[in-house]
Amino acid sequence: MTCIKNRSIPGSASSAIIEDLKGDQSWRIFRIISEFTEGFDELSGLCDAISIFGSARLSPDSVYYRKTVELAELLSKEGFAIISGGGPGVMEAANKGAQLQDQPSIGLNIELPMEQKPNPYQSLSLNFRYFFVRKVMFVRYSMGYVCMPGGFGTLDEFFEALTLMQTHKAYPLPLVLFGSDFWSGLMDWLKGKLIEYGTISPEDLELITVTDDPQKVVDIMVAHREWKNLQRHPTP
Repeated sequence: MTCIKNRSIPGSASSAIIEDLKGDQSWRIFRIISEFTEGFDELSGLCDAISIFGSARLSPDSVYYRKTVELAELLSKEGFAIISGGGPGVMEAANKGAQLQDQPSIGLNIELPMEQKPNPYQSLSLNFRYFFVRKVMFVRYSMGYVCMPGGFGTLDEFFEALTLMQTHKAYPLPLVLFGSDFWSGLMDWLKGKLIEYGTISPEDLELITVTDDPQKVVDIMVAHREWKNLQRHPTP
């Protein structure tokens, strides 16, 4: 068996933060199970929650930070709980908006070498070591996704949800990209190259909504909740 030695990664604080893949696999499995168990236990009573994703690097002076606070407040007024990644930037703005309306403000924090510092606006804060466990919590307990401008992490969550819905591995949920100026290039590429090469179907893009209007996001989520309630309690 060929072993690959750990190498330093440019920009990281230390290569020591990366787990030794030659370590005891059984203990890693127990930790993974414990993260799933804690997440399911802590979030089991959560209902009608919206996850808001976006960059940790956007400051409170950013228009999208302010729009996120506004959106989270509007959603909270409609009775939605708010879930974020628990860090600064857009995540902080999402939790702040929920807290201002005294609604559940959940942060699903992740251990990272940089950027991830828990924000002070969480009424429930969970900490994860593994991205895949954290992503299950987002999908399992969210009624809808809103992606504000963000980086690789935001794109990862966006495409994860899109893939799960396209392949019918997850129940349909609204997937909103907020900020047409930011997302227009991506949408042009999806509509252009992916359709051109036949790697997706045109109807797959119907799963995505792009908007700059916080109230439109709220209307989409409220309509989806009404639809979901019918699935929960079908009329005899």
